[in-house]
Amino acid sequence: MKRRVLLVFATLALPVAAAERAPFVVEARIDTAIHPASANYLKKTIGEAERDGAALVVVTLSTPGGLLSSTRAMSSTILQSKVPVATFVAPSGAQAASAGFFLLLSGDVAAMAPGTNTGAAHPVGGEGQDLPKKLNEKAEQDARAFIRTLARQRGRNVEKAEAAVLQSVSYTETEAKAAGLIEVIARDVPDLVAQLDGRRILRVGGAETTLALKGARIEDRPMGGVERALGVVSDPNVAYVLFLVGLVGLYFELSTPGAILPGVAGAIALLLALYAFSVLPVNLAGLALILLGIALFVAEVKAASHGVLAVGGAIALVAGSLLLFSGGSAGEGYRVDLSVVLPALAATLGIVGLLAWKTARLRREPARTGLAAMVGEPARVVEGFGPAGEGKVQVFGEYWDAAGPEGLAPGETVRIASVTGRTLHVERRNA
Repeated sequence: MKRRVLLVFATLALPVAAAERAPFVVEARIDTAIHPASANYLKKTIGEAERDGAALVVVTLSTPGGLLSSTRAMSSTILQSKVPVATFVAPSGAQAASAGFFLLLSGDVAAMAPGTNTGAAHPVGGEGQDLPKKLNEKAEQDARAFIRTLARQRGRNVEKAEAAVLQSVSYTETEAKAAGLIEVIARDVPDLVAQLDGRRILRVGGAETTLALKGARIEDRPMGGVERALGVVSDPNVAYVLFLVGLVGLYFELSTPGAILPGVAGAIALLLALYAFSVLPVNLAGLALILLGIALFVAEVKAASHGVLAVGGAIALVAGSLLLFSGGSAGEGYRVDLSVVLPALAATLGIVGLLAWKTARLRREPARTGLAAMVGEPARVVEGFGPAGEGKVQVFGEYWDAAGPEGLAPGETVRIASVTGRTLHVERRNA
């Protein structure tokens, strides 16, 4: 009986052991713009695949492009990977344009799904605008050299690859394969894995390896929510708006202490903006001008400049906004879109101006705390005022010694004119 039980357990364990020995493939999906968050995600995913002993990493691409600096970091991660990497433009309808084309050519195997396209890799500005002539020449030469080295490293058509950069040529999946830019056309990741089983590939450094993928299980490891959020924050338009929201929130808290919520929200927005600034090509002169603009608004509240400081602050804020992301290296050219700058500036100037006006008005008003706050308040006479002009009044439920005109009778309502020590100076209401 015991022998039968052991035999049953051994039989049940066979599929489990076989599954553990079966190769597995890690799928990483880049379906956002290319930015520092996506670069960190790819580096982490490939690192985990190396540690876990994956047989292959499939990087699924569906991207319009992005930052050149992040593209270089991601290409370097793929080239240095100890695990073979297949780059795959999918699903049908997807594209690997601009920076995505560089990533596609970085893979040990390049593949595309039916109905996809790639190419159009000529460098442009962050909003798709043409770069100035000198900057364009530098960016173009740099991108051409980059794509040539990737194509040669992987044994692909250098001339066709360079045409995508020089002339913004785009390729469908069939055109890309015919041009020698990709090796495989596959419906999806399982089809790609099946086609790559037994394929010999040349790794960086000249080593050859054969992909053994028969019966491989595929593990999908998509980008996390935090990484996607950081990717959104890294957009220069979003970063700019967060920066203004942060400054306005902190200014609101300083103008009206105790509000708490504006200060907390402003601090969070400012920290997110600072993260974005750490990965975007920020022009320090533009940043300094924005901070100067806010400082001038604060100074307007403290000093009576008749609006001169406020006007100067508005000019500094506009100039800083236009310069904020103009310090990028070749090929990046990020800037904040005017359709974002103008409404954001109008809202910021309106809010800061309103807060400055209210703060200045409050500073001009008499004190509203302590004994001074009683000035102007009504009081009721409880002891009549004789020839010496002394009596008692009741105000806010309390009895006070008072000085005032002779003849004030109990029950009469008077107005507090001033306070000296603990004595209230009162006058008739019609005075």
